[in-house]
Amino acid sequence: MDGVLVIAKPTGPTSHDVVGLIRRLTATKRVGHGGTLDPFASGVLPVFLGKATRLVEFHAASRKRYRATVCLGASSTTDDLEGEIQTVDGPPIGRAEVEAALATQQGPIRQQPPAFSAINVRGRRAYALARQGERPELPARDVTIHALALLEWDETEADHPIAVVEVECSAGTYVRALARDLGQAVGSAAYLGALVRTASGPFRIEDAVTLDQIRAAAADGPDRIAPLLLPPDAGLDALPEISLDDATLEALVRGREVPAMEAASTEGPIRVRDRTGRLVAVGRLSGGTLRPTKVLVDIARA
Repeated sequence: MDGVLVIAKPTGPTSHDVVGLIRRLTATKRVGHGGTLDPFASGVLPVFLGKATRLVEFHAASRKRYRATVCLGASSTTDDLEGEIQTVDGPPIGRAEVEAALATQQGPIRQQPPAFSAINVRGRRAYALARQGERPELPARDVTIHALALLEWDETEADHPIAVVEVECSAGTYVRALARDLGQAVGSAAYLGALVRTASGPFRIEDAVTLDQIRAAAADGPDRIAPLLLPPDAGLDALPEISLDDATLEALVRGREVPAMEAASTEGPIRVRDRTGRLVAVGRLSGGTLRPTKVLVDIARA
C-alpha cells in the first residue's frame, strides 16, 4: 500500500503511536510521519506509507500553520500545559499590548528552543536531561514567522487572559517558544495551553481523515483503507515532472543517467513518470542529463 494518509490526530496519542496504529491497520511495514505533534496537540499529521516514505524528505521544509492557545500571566517549566505552572505578579495584560508584541515576533527571528525538546545533546534528548534537573544550553535557531495574528481574546480573568493566535511558520519552529516569548514581550509570562496544526505544507485539516474513519474502513480489511490514500507524490506539485519512453525509463530505473533535453531548463529534483502517468522515480536534472535519485518501482516491473 503506497500513498499519503492525511490524518486529523486527536489529543492523547503520540505521533509514533499513530504510525504504529496505521502500520497495523494497513498491514504495511514501511510507515512514517511528516512532522511530530506532541501528545497534547492535535491536527494535521501526514502519514506516508510504502514507497511514499521515500519522498518524506521533500516535505521537510514545508510551512506549518497552527491555532495556538496562549495562557498569559503564568509560566511553565516545559513552556506548555504539561509542565509545572507558576503564576507571576504584574499589572493586567491588555489586548493592545499583546497585538503590539505579536507584530515584533514576525519575520525572520532567532528562537531559543525549549529545554524540554527532542534536540540531541551529547547523544541524549534535551527533555531527558531536563527531567533529571540539567538544563542544557541549546543554541538559538533561525526560523521564520510568516504570519502571526490574534484570533480570540478572553480576559474573563484579568490577571490571566487567554489569547488564541494563528501562526504560520517555517519548519523547525517551536510554538511553545513563541508563547513563552510573547509573555516575556509584554513584561509577564505565558505558556502554550493548546495547539492545533491546521496545515502542514499543502495538507489541510479540512481534508484530513480521523482515526475512527480509518478504523471503520479497516474493519472490512486493510485494502479498504486504500481509497483514503493520496498518491505518493501528493503535495509535491512544485516539483516539475517529465514523462519518458519505455527504453529511456528502463535505463533510468537501472541507475543510469539518461538524456532529458526537453526539460533542460529545469535544474534540481524532478518527478519521472511512465507513459501511463505512473510515478516511477525522482531524479536530479543537470545540463540536460537526468540522474535517478529515488527509484519507486521494481526493475522487473518497470
